[in-house]
Amino acid sequence: MLDAINNDLALTEEDFQRISDVIYQHCGINLHDGKKSLVRARLAKLLRMSKCRSFKEYIDYVLSPEGQGEFSSLVDSISTNLTSFFREKNHFDFLTGTHLGRLCKEKEKTSQPRIRAWSAGCSSGEEPYTLAITLLDYFGNRGHWDIKILATDVSTRMLEKAQMGTYDRERVAPLSPEQLRQYMVPNTMEGRKVYQVSAALKNRIKFRYLNLMEKWPFDIAFDFIFCRNVMIYFDKKTQEKLVNRFWDYLDKGGILFVGHSESLAGIQHKYKYVLPAIYQKT
Repeated sequence: MLDAINNDLALTEEDFQRISDVIYQHCGINLHDGKKSLVRARLAKLLRMSKCRSFKEYIDYVLSPEGQGEFSSLVDSISTNLTSFFREKNHFDFLTGTHLGRLCKEKEKTSQPRIRAWSAGCSSGEEPYTLAITLLDYFGNRGHWDIKILATDVSTRMLEKAQMGTYDRERVAPLSPEQLRQYMVPNTMEGRKVYQVSAALKNRIKFRYLNLMEKWPFDIAFDFIFCRNVMIYFDKKTQEKLVNRFWDYLDKGGILFVGHSESLAGIQHKYKYVLPAIYQKT
């Protein structure tokens, strides 16, 4: 019986290729051979929760008209990206220590200074909330600034978590005591202490579903775009297409932040290199 179950849960090369093809076509994620064990691990739970007895049967179901709802679960499972508050902190240090001062001087020449930012691939929300904290900390004592952040992701499950804005104590550990007091509301959930993001942060952020491979239904000139630890899932062709689309949505002088394990090396682009994982539209 155990052998039969193990055989049923074997992910064949054919089944892996079918999953890889459909995920690439849908959202551009490149599941090369090195991702096979990851795919099997993430899909095993979905398989057990379904009535399917093998990966082949599950894939057949997901690709059928009846399996459209399950297809969303498949994408969620594959695309989920771990994150944390102030991850890759030097990006936020660059903003507060270097870039925002210059940007502030330019923006204050206008009657209604504003900041527009985009967290592309926001996962469970820590990145856009960190960005909101960074901006409110910096601009809080500088009069009225119109600060708005767009936060998008292809995973509906992650967007639900992000919109809830509820985090365990260890998740908010990177915040200073003052930031914790100012931006988080202590609460209790299922007998454990949690922190709820304050309205001051939530009011600055719009969470939206967005597949980066599809049409972008907005026309905004962003001051900076965060797309970090997302492009590692894409092949070079998709990366090049994406960063050049970002160029069109950045204001002049705008900044593109990518993950520390990512770079724009090997692709055609017009950005000026600033620092590792930091590029500017000039």
